[in-house]
Amino acid sequence: MIISTSDLESILNESNLILVDTRSFKEYSEGHIPGAVHLDLFAFHWIDTTKKGIENFNEQTQNLLSFLGVTSEKKVIFYDSVSGMLAARGVWMLMYFSHQNTFMLDGGISKWQKENLPIEIKPNGFKPSKFLGKINPDIISGFEYILENIEKAKILDARSVGEYDGITIRAAQSGHIPNSININWNQNLTKDGTFKDDDELSKMYDYPKDIEIITYCQGAYRAANSFLVLKKLGFTNVKVYLGSWGEWGNKLELPIEK
Repeated sequence: MIISTSDLESILNESNLILVDTRSFKEYSEGHIPGAVHLDLFAFHWIDTTKKGIENFNEQTQNLLSFLGVTSEKKVIFYDSVSGMLAARGVWMLMYFSHQNTFMLDGGISKWQKENLPIEIKPNGFKPSKFLGKINPDIISGFEYILENIEKAKILDARSVGEYDGITIRAAQSGHIPNSININWNQNLTKDGTFKDDDELSKMYDYPKDIEIITYCQGAYRAANSFLVLKKLGFTNVKVYLGSWGEWGNKLELPIEK
């Protein structure tokens, strides 16, 4: 799920590659990796995990991935400024549709530029397809599933300490999901924006590899980054709570802790 700058450079001209810049359009316009198309994944925010809400998410994601041009034989690589949350969200979305040939660039464009690798300004267009993926329900969670498993699953809050403690308010209610533990997603990264090595990460996530873990944040972007790290470490049962605090914190009937 993670590709190095040198490995990406070696395949830039492959015809089956879709390279996706997930930063803002302004950043993309100022310079991007050659061949990259632009897709700002912050625009695809989702906070409805009712049965109907998930069905709509599935349909819209399929349309988005078709617009992007994904087909079963394509290798899809997402990048961000660093090993960030937007690229991670893209990889998780493709994994959710059982597309395994997907990666994020470790260190993002920051590392690419530090190594003086090529940059271009001209925009690149999409080549739409008819994407048909098979949904993998094992890596997604809605609020009802968490309610049913709140005592059994390890719930991982990837937000800041302020959000977790309830000091920073970003919904009708502040605080965190009961029994959740807080490991800020940015602790996954080194100072230069690459992922920490597995030894360091394993000390942070010191749990049995088969334990069920559900990650969440505000909108399931930071949570996607923590999801990828856990999968990278060999955890076998990890889900992302798609609605995250944007949904949970605005449902006044749901329990919270501070």
